[in-house]
Amino acid sequence: MQLRYQFRVYPTPGQALRARRVFGCRRVVWNDALSVVKPRKASNKLLGNPEQRIAEGPYQQIPKNPDLSKTLITGAKKTQERAFLSDAPVGVLQQTLRDFDKAWTAHEDSKTGKRKGPKAAPPRFKSRKDNRQTARFTRSDRWSILRDGTLRLPKIGDIEVKWTRDLPSAPSSVTLIKDRADRYFVSFVVESDPAADILPPADGDQGIDLGLTRFAVLADGSHIASPRYLRRAEKKLKKRQRELSRKKKGSNNRDKARIKVARAHAAVADARRNFHHQWSHKLTRENQAVYAENLNVRGLARTRLAKSVHDAGWAQFVSFLNYKATRRGRSFAKVDRHFPSTQICSGCGHRDGPKPLNVRTWTCPNCETWHDRDWNAGKNVRYEGRRIVAAAEPPTPGPGARRR
Repeated sequence: MQLRYQFRVYPTPGQALRARRVFGCRRVVWNDALSVVKPRKASNKLLGNPEQRIAEGPYQQIPKNPDLSKTLITGAKKTQERAFLSDAPVGVLQQTLRDFDKAWTAHEDSKTGKRKGPKAAPPRFKSRKDNRQTARFTRSDRWSILRDGTLRLPKIGDIEVKWTRDLPSAPSSVTLIKDRADRYFVSFVVESDPAADILPPADGDQGIDLGLTRFAVLADGSHIASPRYLRRAEKKLKKRQRELSRKKKGSNNRDKARIKVARAHAAVADARRNFHHQWSHKLTRENQAVYAENLNVRGLARTRLAKSVHDAGWAQFVSFLNYKATRRGRSFAKVDRHFPSTQICSGCGHRDGPKPLNVRTWTCPNCETWHDRDWNAGKNVRYEGRRIVAAAEPPTPGPGARRR
């Protein structure tokens, strides 16, 4: 199983400058490759006459990677316009072409129906104003981790890494990342033994009813309080945004103010992600099976509750539950969003009908059981999750079944 391990790095000002040069070379190679497929007026002269390509149609058939590499990397370095490509390792530039080919293939497969899920948009031209930059170093670039813990990247130097955990195996590649807050990270691709992550069987299962007032109400009667990180940081975010709006466009002070805004938002996102990691870890460790609702987050994000929905981050939390349960040998199931979890009595199964959101407690007219709305929904989610898991399991052959 391939996993990614990410760590914070602290390059010196000179190393950060060289890293930005590598990002720039990668951006130029990407745009030149896209110019072959989707010509534009400001195309690279190395690729021919722009007017002739535009007359041939908006999209062209993409050449093979070896042909693009010879034209856009090897041949381009010998010209005066692209001589600066020597500031980046060859492996990074070749990996850029592979990434471009993968993105274009995903777009084509999405149009023809070979790729399931949401439609993949075609690759777009990258701008130097893009705040997030990445560069992937493969083994051909001869990067290495030194004995003192520093990471040696070609064309950049020896970068200090803040190691927070040990790597399970020797990494096959490393990606240098600069985020919108001007922070640098490295992401290693490593091989992990799936059996090492399997936990011993646990007793019980858990149903989760997600909400806004309380982040989650569990079937056992406990609940997870909503941290509301974005709401708590609104005052600081507004202050940073006002400072940014007063700066002159294109000035260095405006760029500094933009970084302050990005760091304030990054602090909120990091705190929310850590909260989701902690609770998804706890739930998948203590329960053999976990069930949650398959909420329409995109639809709810278009309502008047959009800010609160984004602040809760339900989709990220459910995805963490899913992959952690899979890695640890637990069961996880999503209950359909149309399942009437708030309308059914968890005691007798009587369906009482829809209720407005201001009704937080109700009494079943059939068995006269008093219910907390969210707690009752959590129980029903657990019952429905058990049914889904039981239906998905293959039937066990009887003692007289014929084996093949």
